[in-house]
Amino acid sequence: MSLLSITFHCTKSNLKEWENYIDETLVLMTENLMDVSKYILSEVYSDYIEEGKNYNLLLIFDNDELREDFVKSELPNIAERVEAKFGQEVMIFNTFLNPKKSRI
Repeated sequence: MSLLSITFHCTKSNLKEWENYIDETLVLMTENLMDVSKYILSEVYSDYIEEGKNYNLLLIFDNDELREDFVKSELPNIAERVEAKFGQEVMIFNTFLNPKKSRI
């Protein structure tokens, strides 16, 4: 199992449009990803974020090679689409999670 966490930070001024984008586009893109075995899309709550909101897409791959292929091919496409629609109003942060132990 190999994990990739993608956090999207949206400014306050675009929250409604971003949430619509998540519901209408991002979920469909995620559902159509062939190498992703499972995913969790979450709204992130944090005491420290006041100037917008974070959302997280946790992608679960069967192995590191599939995750690496996704990062090289699909992730740039997703980032490009988000940037084309929202510019600097939605920032994307990737975190590679390498499980030491799991009970999933």
